[in-house]
Amino acid sequence: MPLLIGSRPARCLWVTIPFMSQAAPVTTRPPAEVVRQNPVSQAQNGICYAVSGEVTISSADLERMVSAVPDSAAAALNRKAYYFVPLTVNQGDDTVIADRYDVALSDSAVCHRNLDLGDSQCVFISTRLMDDKFSVAFEFYINVGHAVVERAGVSQAFADLVWKQAEAGVRGETSLDAWEARKLASAPGADTEKFKNEYFAASFADAISIYLLSLYIDIDYYDLRERDYPLLAPGPMAERLRKVAELFPANPGFEFAIYYKRRTAS
Repeated sequence: MPLLIGSRPARCLWVTIPFMSQAAPVTTRPPAEVVRQNPVSQAQNGICYAVSGEVTISSADLERMVSAVPDSAAAALNRKAYYFVPLTVNQGDDTVIADRYDVALSDSAVCHRNLDLGDSQCVFISTRLMDDKFSVAFEFYINVGHAVVERAGVSQAFADLVWKQAEAGVRGETSLDAWEARKLASAPGADTEKFKNEYFAASFADAISIYLLSLYIDIDYYDLRERDYPLLAPGPMAERLRKVAELFPANPGFEFAIYYKRRTAS
């Protein structure tokens, strides 16, 4: 899938939730019960995943979403399983899983929750907080990116690249964590090396996540804009993504490509 680097007006997404006066109460279950009741499937790359409850994304889309993770990256995700559920809800010190969307429960829901159950880590992703495959996929890939970095570490070649960019003063970053860590790593102080390593880890996880998203679906890079920090300039971002593509080549059936969109005169 191509990654389009260019610009276009920001989009607004309106979601209408139907009112159901006679709706049955939402059922919530402990995560361990959801795991027992929903056996996992295993994608060709070895990643284990399952679906529970009223999830609006099709099975085919979820299967392709998981399969887009290159085998070389998926190898770092052993003893990990992903559960795509309607809502993952905080209830005091406990976490419960709702079997469908509920407005009241959504106020206490989180995008995802990592829980250690037995000798495995289970990741519960709240698909109905986002309700479109772009957002659900990005949430999944962000988790994958951080897991890969946590278990496999940061590529030295990637670290060298991003630090060269930082020293050159490239504009923006790929996440608030990377933005803050880069500022601290670039300032004089005793903890410079610590912040530099944090910057490398955050920027590598970000780049992996964006790369995986581009394998799964066509994206406009500027759709990833946030309010809290300036987005990394397109040229440096393309350099990072090409480096990640070298480290984690796409699986058969998936393609990585970058296209630049020309700005039109106003």
